[in-house]
Amino acid sequence: MPKNKKRNTPHRGGSAGGGGSGAAAATAATAGGQHRNVQPFSDEDASIETMSHCSGYSDPSSFAEDGPEVLDEEGTQEDLEYKLKGLIDLTLDKSAKTRQAALEGIKNALASKMLYEFILERRMTLTDSIERCLKKGKSDEQRAAAALASVLCIQLGPGIESEEILKTLGPILKKIICDGSASIQARQTCATCFGVCCFIATDDITELYSTLECFENVFTKSYLKEKDTTVICSTPNTVLHISSLLAWTLLLTICPINEVKKKLEMHFHKLPSLLSCDDVNMRIAAGESLALLFELARGIESDFFYEDMESLTQMLRALATDGNKHRAKVDKRKQRSVFRDVLRAVEERDFPTETIKFGPERMYIDCWVKKHTYDTFKEVLGSGMQYHLQSNEFLRNVFELGPPVMLDAATLKTMKISRFERHLYNSAAFKARTKARSKCRDKRADVGEFF
Repeated sequence: MPKNKKRNTPHRGGSAGGGGSGAAAATAATAGGQHRNVQPFSDEDASIETMSHCSGYSDPSSFAEDGPEVLDEEGTQEDLEYKLKGLIDLTLDKSAKTRQAALEGIKNALASKMLYEFILERRMTLTDSIERCLKKGKSDEQRAAAALASVLCIQLGPGIESEEILKTLGPILKKIICDGSASIQARQTCATCFGVCCFIATDDITELYSTLECFENVFTKSYLKEKDTTVICSTPNTVLHISSLLAWTLLLTICPINEVKKKLEMHFHKLPSLLSCDDVNMRIAAGESLALLFELARGIESDFFYEDMESLTQMLRALATDGNKHRAKVDKRKQRSVFRDVLRAVEERDFPTETIKFGPERMYIDCWVKKHTYDTFKEVLGSGMQYHLQSNEFLRNVFELGPPVMLDAATLKTMKISRFERHLYNSAAFKARTKARSKCRDKRADVGEFF
């Protein structure tokens, strides 16, 4: 996985030239007689006291839900930047709900649009806000702050800016992850965030090793401890162990060969015990991690030999054909699908290639390393993943997609589907599925009556 560590060239995205447009918009609205609960803020006069009385500036919860999509269709880049400035100010609000909604609004905007120049100028302000919310906030606010930190690093890419963010937030994230009194949900989100930010920004090999050790100290607590126990019972901490395992696996893909060998020796014989956990998500995470470890090991040594191969393949085959009635059908279906691929990877060194479409481009996921990296960033960016694959130079470099493809306005317009058109398409698809199901049920009823 090549990673471009230098990011001195400017990114495309939102310009920082909308500084005075916000005040102009507010003046125009007042002159036209239109009432707006908007009060422009400036960096000079912004304060906690001022913000706490102006939390009606722009309802952050609505922006958190809709993101910048409405602005893309009906407004301008200046409107988006003006609204984001207000949300940044609201991260200092006295109300925890307002701060949380502001963090989520900023995160959704950065996940859906490249705003490199805009956030570069406000990087320190955003970092300070995230640090304050992580330190003083409760569970939901900490989760929102950690999620924003991940997307912030994805926007900035590898370089000194992201390194400074990681240097500031890394110790706080690590402290929350290891804090047994903190919320499990907050610790889980912080683990994912810490892994992503380290993957992007860490330039110190000792810091990378320290982060790996931090995650190991968490997920190894789920390892089978007693020889006479055959099933690992899930606990409230299992979700944290899953996120830590996945973050550890992600960072292992960028480690030097010697470190990879060391970690393989430590975990190859213990990791299969997680396949017996009664939590389906832990079984799947362990299975995919094993497939990735086998891929790394065989990449280092083509004739790599695993001593307990027979018992491992038996366990994987049992999970790939699992029919236990006490398990939910959805869980069994998902588990069988994943472990069929894992079994093929372990036994036959095969990977079922997946095709990801975004805009006019295609990306082929043809190995477990690439799949795990894609799944991790997809979890962070959500529906904005396709946009970032098109426009984010860092992600395109990670997945070896080359420079962003330049498209003219006419092509972009033909590719874009309005919200109304999407609604019509989804409604038609739903009706078609319902009709097909009804016909199928009618046939089964006829057959039952015949017999």
